[in-house]
Amino acid sequence: MVTEALIKTVEQQEALDRLSDKIQPLVVDAFKSSGLAGRKGKNLLHGTWLGHPLHPALTDVPLGAWTAALTLDAMETISGRKELGAGADAAIAVGLVGAAGAAVTGLTDWSETNGRARRVGLLHGLLNVGATALYATSLVLRRKDRRSAGRGFAMLGYAVSSTAAYLGGHLVFGEQIGVNHAAAQEMPKEFVPVLADAELREGEMKRADAGGVPVLLVRREGAVCALANTCSHFGGPLSEGKLEGDVVQCPWHGSRFNVTDGSVVDGPATFPQPCFEARVREGQIEVRSIDR
Repeated sequence: MVTEALIKTVEQQEALDRLSDKIQPLVVDAFKSSGLAGRKGKNLLHGTWLGHPLHPALTDVPLGAWTAALTLDAMETISGRKELGAGADAAIAVGLVGAAGAAVTGLTDWSETNGRARRVGLLHGLLNVGATALYATSLVLRRKDRRSAGRGFAMLGYAVSSTAAYLGGHLVFGEQIGVNHAAAQEMPKEFVPVLADAELREGEMKRADAGGVPVLLVRREGAVCALANTCSHFGGPLSEGKLEGDVVQCPWHGSRFNVTDGSVVDGPATFPQPCFEARVREGQIEVRSIDR
């Protein structure tokens, strides 16, 4: 298929890697250099507070507004009613504001990607920048009473933004960016033994297996905490990360979770870790899903 060939071509463009190598560290360092404020800002932009990635929600604003503008432009051309053109102008302006928010959140999410996803994500972002520039030009031309040229730039911008949206869909459904990587696992509904109690020491992390599901075990103040070991952000093994008090940090992209309840402490993760009920019985640690 043409679309599959397009994606494959994009994924093979090494030039995108070279450009990414220059841009990505700038984004990462900008947040790190801002200390606690940068970390809070990064969590805000990822959507950690929302429990869902923020970027996809904001992309609906420019796409919806620009679709409305396209419709209103067509209706103005057919009917000659100038108030429809004024509505199209307003819709384009709303879309430009939404595009700014989508760009900032998208750049933040993209800074945590690598490989094929990073290449596709960069082109996705560049196309959206191009579409935004075309719509900004369209709005300027409209205000200079050059409506025909303004409509032309808007149509071109819509085509570019639609291509970018297709690549965005591939990032979600093809590259699994922004989805919950821990959600698809079949958690045991009944208690299953996973590790001898004597093998888990205070303040130590252990990876265990609960009916085929990798589990992270942590002993905190004598109690056993159990989370899904697969990071919800991108599938990293939490047991290979760092434990600081009640917080475990994923070794892949630095997401941090509270081991007592699976809640997100810091992104890029936005989904909490699935949490298990744990008990000790006859010298064995047993776990089962909390949501039975």
